Amino acid sequence: MPESDFDRLINYQISPKENAFLDLKAKQIVTDTDPAPVIDMLSVKYRTKKSFLDHFTSLHMVVPTLRCNSNCRYCQVSRKDPEASGCDMNKKTAKKIVDLIFCSPSAFIKIEIQGGEALLNFEMVKYIFEYAEWLNIFKKKHLEFVVCTNLTLINRNILKYFKEHHIYVSTSLDGYKDLHNKNRPLQNTDNSYDVFQSNLALCREHLGNDGVSALMTTSKSSLGHFREIIDEYIKHGFSSIFLRSLNPFGFAKQYRDDVGYGVDEFLENYIEALDYILEINLNGRYFVELSATLFLRRILTPFSTGFVDLQSPAGTAINGVIYNYDGNVYVSDEARMLASMGDNKFLMGNVHKKSYRELFDSDFLHTLIGTSCVEFLPDCCDCAFQSYCGADPVRNYSEQGDIVGDRTTSEFCKKNKTIISHLLKLIRKNDEHINKVFWAWINRQPELLKVAQKQL
Repeated sequence: MPESDFDRLINYQISPKENAFLDLKAKQIVTDTDPAPVIDMLSVKYRTKKSFLDHFTSLHMVVPTLRCNSNCRYCQVSRKDPEASGCDMNKKTAKKIVDLIFCSPSAFIKIEIQGGEALLNFEMVKYIFEYAEWLNIFKKKHLEFVVCTNLTLINRNILKYFKEHHIYVSTSLDGYKDLHNKNRPLQNTDNSYDVFQSNLALCREHLGNDGVSALMTTSKSSLGHFREIIDEYIKHGFSSIFLRSLNPFGFAKQYRDDVGYGVDEFLENYIEALDYILEINLNGRYFVELSATLFLRRILTPFSTGFVDLQSPAGTAINGVIYNYDGNVYVSDEARMLASMGDNKFLMGNVHKKSYRELFDSDFLHTLIGTSCVEFLPDCCDCAFQSYCGADPVRNYSEQGDIVGDRTTSEFCKKNKTIISHLLKLIRKNDEHINKVFWAWINRQPELLKVAQKQL
């Protein structure tokens, strides 16, 4: 509102018949009648925003091996060499993990295989999926499978298996050839890009375009090259990109001077990239920036998102959880990364020693969740962006040594505030073409772009 209207409002000088008042009344911010129905409406909205709590843990990440044939400069999980021993999951542990997964009350279960490079222990991957399928005959959950892989070990037999079992592939593409090779070299060659490109085509041949997705990670070498990275994703037929900054864990933290950068540098590049992506969409090509879409869904709709980092209370363990090769259970993948650096602050326990209730209904987890609601956190409780953001106690602890953290020095907070502010600025322009692009992203409806382009 204009400040003059706001001053009149708080001094009870504004008329209930004015448009300024009526706009606020329509949004249930003020009322001049019985407040009970308004409070009922607000409670429905609030429950909708918190609906992710209804299902409890739906994302279950499993690490069948720490071994990896990549040599990524920013690796966050302290990988082991392909020939290393003592870092593979065995069947006894795998069975125990899958049994625990199906104890979740959620009707939706996604089992996501992480690494290391998961295909170095492909037999265990198959055992996990097949045992889960057998259990689901009785449990009748909506079951999804994902394998995260660098694609270098993929072959037609593996892809045939993936297709038979409806398994999605998530991979990594950091950009054009020189950048990808620099960020993600293999241990036996610096030319990982050509292997990736060839095997991506093989994956699409068997699984189709929608069967493979990709993530990029921003290193220092990526800055100044977001346009080329976006062009590379489009060149390979991807319809989206997640412009991710580095997480402060593992080698990414240890070698920060080599691969890291300041949050301001990332944000400058991100905003330029978002403008470029909007330009691509306005020219008729549907291409989504996923982190912006997560925020837009929270800003423009009454619904929550399944993204763990933007939950309040934090999605740690209650939205997603990770099971390590040895049966240790951590509240998030970032918590496992901390453990790989020798800090077990966020270890929930081990599947061989604790029951489902002991793991997921512990005093430790209650305390962690209870101190991760943005509605009650210092600074967050007064923040205008509270309903669009979330808490990340693991990152707070890693960066600041405290699970609550200090928002005045938090890079997580500064990044989210800047991106939200930029999106709100774009929304306030009330440009119908840009708004149609945003709704096309939120609703996953590329056909909306045709309307925006035609009107443009």
